[in-house]
Amino acid sequence: MLALIVATGVAIAAAAPPAVADLQPYGNNDAGGFRNVLPPGAAGVDNATQFAQFRATGARPPHWADQQPLYDGLLYASPTLTHDQIASYYKDATFGVKPEDVASMETPRSGVVIIRDKQYGVPHIYGQTNDDVLFGEGYAGAEDRLFLMDVLRHTARGQLSSFAGGSAGDRAMDRTQWGIAPYTEADLQSQIDLAPKLYGALGAQLVDYLNNYLAGINAYINAAMLNPNLMPAEYAAFGTTPAPWKGTDLIAEASLIGGIFGKGGGNELNSAQTLQAFESRFGTQAGQAAWSDFRAKNDPEAPTTVAASFPYESTSPFATKGLAMPDPGSVAPAPVGPPLAAAATGTSSAGAMRTPAPQSVPIPDDGSIGSQLLHMFASHHGLASNWELVNANHSTNGHSIAVMGPQVGYYVPQILMEEDIHGPNFDARGATFPGVNLMVQLGHGRDYAWSATTATSDNVDTFAEVLCQDDYHYMYKGQCLPMEKLDRMNSWTPTAGNMTPAGSETLTAYRTVHGIVFARGTVNGGTKVAFVTARTTYFHEADSSIGLFQLNDPNFVRDPQSFQQAASNINFGFNWSYVDADHIAYYHSGWYPQRADGTSPDFPILGTGEFDWKGYDPNLHTLALLPFAQHPSAIDPDYLVSWNNKQAPNWSAADDQYGYSSVFRSAMIADRIKADIANGAKMGVAQLVQAMEEPASEDIRMIYLWPTLKQVLGSPSDPRLQHAIALLDKWYADGGHRRDANNGHAGTYADNEAVTLMDAWWPKLLDAEFHPTLGDEAFGKLKGMLAFGNPNPGTDPTAPDFAEGWYGYVSKDLRDLLGTQTAGSSPIACPRPAKRRATGKGRRARKRQAVTCRAPRRKTGHRHRRGKHGQRVGARTPATSPAPAGIPGAYSRIYCGNGSLDTCRTALSNSLLAALNVTPQQIYGKGDCASNAQAECYDQNRSVIASAIDMPPAPFQNRPTFQQVIELTQRLPRF
Repeated sequence: MLALIVATGVAIAAAAPPAVADLQPYGNNDAGGFRNVLPPGAAGVDNATQFAQFRATGARPPHWADQQPLYDGLLYASPTLTHDQIASYYKDATFGVKPEDVASMETPRSGVVIIRDKQYGVPHIYGQTNDDVLFGEGYAGAEDRLFLMDVLRHTARGQLSSFAGGSAGDRAMDRTQWGIAPYTEADLQSQIDLAPKLYGALGAQLVDYLNNYLAGINAYINAAMLNPNLMPAEYAAFGTTPAPWKGTDLIAEASLIGGIFGKGGGNELNSAQTLQAFESRFGTQAGQAAWSDFRAKNDPEAPTTVAASFPYESTSPFATKGLAMPDPGSVAPAPVGPPLAAAATGTSSAGAMRTPAPQSVPIPDDGSIGSQLLHMFASHHGLASNWELVNANHSTNGHSIAVMGPQVGYYVPQILMEEDIHGPNFDARGATFPGVNLMVQLGHGRDYAWSATTATSDNVDTFAEVLCQDDYHYMYKGQCLPMEKLDRMNSWTPTAGNMTPAGSETLTAYRTVHGIVFARGTVNGGTKVAFVTARTTYFHEADSSIGLFQLNDPNFVRDPQSFQQAASNINFGFNWSYVDADHIAYYHSGWYPQRADGTSPDFPILGTGEFDWKGYDPNLHTLALLPFAQHPSAIDPDYLVSWNNKQAPNWSAADDQYGYSSVFRSAMIADRIKADIANGAKMGVAQLVQAMEEPASEDIRMIYLWPTLKQVLGSPSDPRLQHAIALLDKWYADGGHRRDANNGHAGTYADNEAVTLMDAWWPKLLDAEFHPTLGDEAFGKLKGMLAFGNPNPGTDPTAPDFAEGWYGYVSKDLRDLLGTQTAGSSPIACPRPAKRRATGKGRRARKRQAVTCRAPRRKTGHRHRRGKHGQRVGARTPATSPAPAGIPGAYSRIYCGNGSLDTCRTALSNSLLAALNVTPQQIYGKGDCASNAQAECYDQNRSVIASAIDMPPAPFQNRPTFQQVIELTQRLPRF
């Protein structure tokens, strides 16, 4: 082994490594213009000496947290960011290392060199062959994240409690994962063995790469077993040592990552029960219409990434062919393990990980690794990825520009790691998940960059298996088949890291040809069934590697078209973006099934065989997929924005996605870009950064709802209401931010009183607007399908996401209500927040005007106008009549006040008065904020701590974890 420079600065004597000049020099094959940031830092392994130093002095190891200041600082640089300042918040991400910036060089095997830079400690990996690159990635991954990798592989197998201890949180995490992706060792191995059979030479190459990658991990483990300076300190605390890695570990971890971030749907059973509650309240026809209002499957006002229509799941939700509607009161969960002690559990639920709710697991708030993981995974769809790209025709430098990145939550060490890799078919730098870092998963190539957002499109369905013989046999294609029983046995003993008393338990899942049993009940008037989750990517957890390797290969990606081809080979559901100097592009990846003709895409379907996905092979778990051209995609529109929003018109929202309605957070970015390029104007990359960063601290309720809410409230005589309206008016005028105006030093928000008031009012407002008309059952079921949205009083401190709340429901219902009123009662028409536009000498801030403008008087009738908030306003007939022409997708009825403005105004006014009596302690005074009950504390971005060395919470911003800023000016020649 050649010289190995460890984090402590201790070198192991060996032969001298090759000179830097012998390797790819800094900037070689790099078009320039790449920057990124990934907090807290590149380092993530602490040895015993470093841990002791941290305990004694608070000093963290080198590169443990040196990117956190960059990341946090941007929050306070906006909205006056200049181009020259970008380098203060995003580091240089050019290929290679400058000679003067080399901190260490190591050669873990012949043909592999790993260089780390002085500034940030990023591994730059060079391989003589592709196999060498994979070995180097495995070695560097373990060098930076070994203990976290161990946590993830045990979590993925449903064995976190056996590894980290038997705390309730760790056991809850095991239950959740075993209910999503229970695999035997043979199941995991079969996915490796089948790769060459399914994909030929590409599959064989994948297996070869996997083996070399594993060899790199195990080489580091072997070195660490001999040298305590290389061994993570956490192993001693948990009384264990790292076991060698196997290929099945990698497949298991891929199931964890893809099963959380790359899927959507699977909530047909709860959606069906929600429909039944609506039908019980309103009758069949009116109930279906009311349920459709809130389902928001294809709301014509929903913001979309592309304007072109891409129809998918166009069959009526009420189609009866193969339908398996649950009998009311018959459904019971089928948990994989015994319930956890009620006293140990919190109020949140792991069901938010998009698992079917009957299998939801309460999240214990015990501070364990499992508890933290569950909270993070449950909220990742909120604090989530975004990307924004602008066509070359609209940029100030005449070339395409982009700001983009994934949001996977905050971890210590970070669950993403950065690597810079180079070999015959590798030239890429960016972020990747440790333990599956066989390639850069999100980053840039020689003269292009790519990123992704979670799609949440529908690749998971619910089948109702008709039982026969007993509760563990089911009918499939005329045969009574036994369910497969899958057991996971876990045991634990007390350690310094987890003092839970010794214990053991067995988790049990049942599998059919379609998937995993999560509930039982009867359907269609008494037929006994087991409800199962069927995911298209189940048993194909690593297949996405083929497309990801192609994104890393400069010989494959040459233009937008080849990018789209590579993205199409990724079977998990993601929205992929691409930029080079001259083009921007988009492709929506995923294995989306073609369902049996005439079957509902919204509710459970009988699993007897005749209603299977088209082309479904239960032995290989393959199916006929939606063709390439039918996936949402685009090349060179004016701009592209994705913030986990709806992909395209008529691309139906998955059955678990009720939030794609008239208000969605992606519009906060898109509106800024549209304004910046309007009337032939051009924007620079600093403006694009701010188009992302300003919404990162904005409260969507103020940006899009307050003008309408104020109009409904009217001009009250009660001085308490007048005061409340004045507070909210000022916050609106100030920009609606949840941001410390004193650059993080004040410890409280600007407009703090207004922020607190809105947080107190929001749940009361929703109850006042919808509960009386919907009734208890329908209102409760609807809230189960779409939460009110954070901040949510009563829960532990959680950063708000402003993603899937009831924002669109409020907007459309109240605009519809106001549109039915007589002259002078139309919704207020006020401008959006004033934009801060770039000038040649920097930024000029313009404060937004207060909401004092009046709605113009208009005649009654069916003429309509478009307000400056984009809403269409027009007169309409009574509350239960068909939707008027004025509001696209108007609801079948008006819910607030049952269509009476006076009744609605009274209800909302009373709810606002009640909110004035709520104290900050009641809203925010839990957990970390028990003694600091205010929004600034409650909102902070908190990390999952999977290390002996922790990090304090960071200021709130709803922004990608890893983020690239791309400002390219050239294309490199292809050979």
